[in-house]
Amino acid sequence: MIGRRHFLTSAFGGFGALAFAGLAAGSPMAVRKPHFRPRARHVIFLFMDGGMSHIDTFDPKPRLAAEHGQRFPLKREATQFDSNGPVMASPWDFQECGQSGLPISDLFPNLRKEADALCIVRSMTSKSALHATANFWMHTGTNMLGRPSMGSWVTYALGSPSENLPGFVVLNSGVVPVGGVDNFKSGFLPAAFEGSILTNGDPPLPNLKPSGTIERQRRQIELIVRQDRALLDRIGPADAVETALRNYELAAAMQTAVPEMANISNESAATRKAYGLDHQNEHTRIYGRNCLLARRLVERGVRFVELTMPRVDGDNRWDAHSKIKDNHPKNANAIDQPIAALLRDLRERGLLDETLVVCATEFGRTPFSQSNDGGRDHNEFGFSVWMAGGGVRPGMAHGATDEYGYKAVEDVCDIHDLHATVLYLLGLDHELLTFRFGGRDHRLTDVHGRVLRKLVNAG
Repeated sequence: MIGRRHFLTSAFGGFGALAFAGLAAGSPMAVRKPHFRPRARHVIFLFMDGGMSHIDTFDPKPRLAAEHGQRFPLKREATQFDSNGPVMASPWDFQECGQSGLPISDLFPNLRKEADALCIVRSMTSKSALHATANFWMHTGTNMLGRPSMGSWVTYALGSPSENLPGFVVLNSGVVPVGGVDNFKSGFLPAAFEGSILTNGDPPLPNLKPSGTIERQRRQIELIVRQDRALLDRIGPADAVETALRNYELAAAMQTAVPEMANISNESAATRKAYGLDHQNEHTRIYGRNCLLARRLVERGVRFVELTMPRVDGDNRWDAHSKIKDNHPKNANAIDQPIAALLRDLRERGLLDETLVVCATEFGRTPFSQSNDGGRDHNEFGFSVWMAGGGVRPGMAHGATDEYGYKAVEDVCDIHDLHATVLYLLGLDHELLTFRFGGRDHRLTDVHGRVLRKLVNAG
């Protein structure tokens, strides 16, 4: 097989022709074998930035209704604003759904129809109640800036089957999570494993079209490659330069592959309607399109796809410090139909079994009100995430919070456990997936983490 560098310096067709080049031996994105048989081959990570309230969505607490307005009887930990009021019932009713009977609130009428596909973890905890650090915990397994994202670890371990798209793609629906793009960085891993951010615009990536003629572009690239190779000859191996050389080919391939992937005109009218692309709500249309693109990316071999939230309620996301009855319906309305459609579409196309869908937020919210205007403060002591497909047991709830939904009390787990389980479903032992940096071996799970085996489907 022709090498990437030789191909770049000898290509006759310019950038466009590079889209037909295969992955060369030794490429960082070459597919690698997992530690053991995987149940999932791809991940779609639906990140609910801001702190979705578990007790208003997936973890019903009748006691809140019974004691609404009364003094909260348990010891309260310090909250972000320490402006805490009485017990506050959920404004939404819950309904047992599907054959599994999983209770889901009125906020998600469409997702209720997919209840039998969900595996809800009700006993998740975080180590931070601050948005930025909690987001870093969820994405990188630590609260420190500059550590590799989960998507980076996965592509570092497994590579990606896609030859003309990045292995780790972030579909930005409008709001980059607090903490910024460091949530998607590769940290000390090679730069090739960093998340590539696509926007909801047209095109979804700037500078896709050549600025001049193909011949001019070819000559520019040949010059850059010669200069970079000369630099490597002088200084020796350098990740930044090596990655730049590899990115020339990927960038060329993406000039064709990204517009093709983002062109949904060949999707049926029924599919576009199912995802909500004709919805009256702009944010539903935005999120629906990105859910559809997530499926198209997985079909094209992309290993890890993350979706951010649309800008539904200004910069508040799910961060309902006040007026939760206004905030949460707006956010739920944007994501409910698209996510339900994504799960159905993956299943109907035979992709759900090999695609792990993870829906997580950085922390939950308190069972007592904040101030007097119907808000809830941050709660890191117990919240919910859910998974579907990719080898998890469907139609079940794992763990529990106390009667008020304040703290996890049964099968308590943390973000390291979630990461260990995601890696396990991909065929990876989280204790063996390491990278030496700063004199020691680092892991996504640090020195912690246990696989939540009760969530793993038999077989």
